[in-house]
Amino acid sequence: MYVLAAEEASNPLVPNVAEMVVGGFAFLVVLFIVGRLLVPRIQKTLAERVDAIEGGLKRAADAQEEAQRALKQYRDQLAEARHEASRLREEAREQGAQIKAELREEAQAEARRLIEAAHAQIEADRQQAFAQLRTEIGRLSVDLAGRIVGESLEDEARQRRTVDRFLEELEAGNSAAVR
Repeated sequence: MYVLAAEEASNPLVPNVAEMVVGGFAFLVVLFIVGRLLVPRIQKTLAERVDAIEGGLKRAADAQEEAQRALKQYRDQLAEARHEASRLREEAREQGAQIKAELREEAQAEARRLIEAAHAQIEADRQQAFAQLRTEIGRLSVDLAGRIVGESLEDEARQRRTVDRFLEELEAGNSAAVR
C-alpha cells in the first residue's frame, strides 16, 4: 500500500491538500484586496473616463450647435448687409438722378436768365442806338432843312416838331413797304 500511497502522492492530477488550503487562502486574500481596494478605484477611474468622454462628446455637440447657430447668424447678417448695400446703391442712383435733374434745371434756368439778360441788354442797346440815331438824324435833317429852306432852324421846339414829323413819315413809309 505504501507503493500505492507513494504513487498517489506523486500523481500530478490529484492536488495536494495543504497547497489547496494555502492557495485558497491566498486567493481569498487577493480577492478581498482586489474586491475592496482595487475594484472601486478602477470603477472610479472608468467612471471618470466615461464621464470625460461623454462630457467631451456633449461639449463637442454643444460647440457644433453653437457653430451652426453662429454660421446661420453670420449668413443672416451677410444677407442683410447685401440687402442694405443694394438699397444704398439704389438710393445713391436715385439721388444721383435727382442731383442731375436739379443741376440740369439750374443750368436751364441760368441759361434762360442769361438769354433774358442778353435780350434786355440788346433791347437797351437798340433803344440807345435808336435814340442816338434819332438825335443824329434830327440834327442832320435840321441842318439839311436849314440849307434847303435857306433859313436857320435854331428854335428847339420847331426842330423837334420837324424831326418828329420827318421820322413819323419815314416810319409810316417803312411799315407800308414791309406790308
